[in-house]
Amino acid sequence: MSESTLLWGVLFGSIGVAFCIYGKRQQAPIPLLCGIGLIIYPYFVPNVFALVAIGVGLCAIPYFFRR
Repeated sequence: MSESTLLWGVLFGSIGVAFCIYGKRQQAPIPLLCGIGLIIYPYFVPNVFALVAIGVGLCAIPYFFRR
């Protein structure tokens, strides 16, 4: 594991925690599920470029799929 993988994982995990809190308080399932995904997926993706691509994609989903 490199330093960049660790730092990107911490960044996307922090964003995931914020999405989870927001989704739970607003009772919105899309941000909640994206937040859970952002917290969990860095453990399983060893490639930095894939880590960033998946993280940006999961961060963008709540923006495009609003209720």
